Amino acid sequence: MSAFKDNAAEQRFEQGFDAGGEEKPVWADYASQGERRVILHVEADPALRGSGAAGRFMQSLAEHARGEGLKLQPRCGYAVAWHKRHPDYNDVLG
Repeated sequence: MSAFKDNAAEQRFEQGFDAGGEEKPVWADYASQGERRVILHVEADPALRGSGAAGRFMQSLAEHARGEGLKLQPRCGYAVAWHKRHPDYNDVLG
């Protein structure tokens, strides 16, 4: 697993995960609204689907938001569902 990063130039959070010896990405496109990031779309490379990588990515995203003092506003169905299953990260929603 590679380090989580905020590719601000592309308005995208990114992280790589191992898929059979090759690193593949999970990413979330976002819109910036001050200190809020509206999560528009979360996607995993097809080689990672079903591996839990997207869930680990969402945890990294929530921890990043917490550490940076950002608020997340999930709009993507996957991000909304993930946050409903993980109320321990409700402090980053806003």
